Amino acid sequence: MIEAELKARVHAPEAVMRQLDERATARVEVYRDTYYDRPDGSLEKAGEELRVRTVHGADVTRTVLTYKGAAVDEASGSKPEHETRVEDAEQAHAILRGLGHVVLIAFEKRCRNYDFTARGRRMLATLVRVPEIDGTFLEVETLVDEDEVPAALDDIRAVLAELGIVAEDLTRETYTGAVAAQRR
Repeated sequence: MIEAELKARVHAPEAVMRQLDERATARVEVYRDTYYDRPDGSLEKAGEELRVRTVHGADVTRTVLTYKGAAVDEASGSKPEHETRVEDAEQAHAILRGLGHVVLIAFEKRCRNYDFTARGRRMLATLVRVPEIDGTFLEVETLVDEDEVPAALDDIRAVLAELGIVAEDLTRETYTGAVAAQRR
């Protein structure tokens, strides 16, 4: 499956949050993301991602291992995504290090997640703050087959428009890149 996704900088986060609160019940979670690469940096160079994410929610903590392939849509950066839950976060990290991967970057994201249906699609909207970078971001995504990506992105653009997000607010900026730049 392809994660069809658009990300935008949000200039009125409280207003967007109120509108999303009308659509769905928010899940407030803190993500601890660790991105891995090969020692030669070949995953990052190819536009691929390998991540261990531990999600701390109100009632539960869970960890997922994710691999994202190179983008299938350059304008949005939408990528194939393969994800599975792991039982033990430390063991997942140890396996990746044991396979020769090295930590590229690790950081925290503070998220407010909303699951809802729009335009006949299951969507996830996430308001994101990363303490190390300025601003609030909104990600809206849905999982689709590759041939559905253009239509799914149109549906996501429509949802963003309903939330007051305009095309000029869209960004391809990555959290990994922005955090790395702050740390230099």
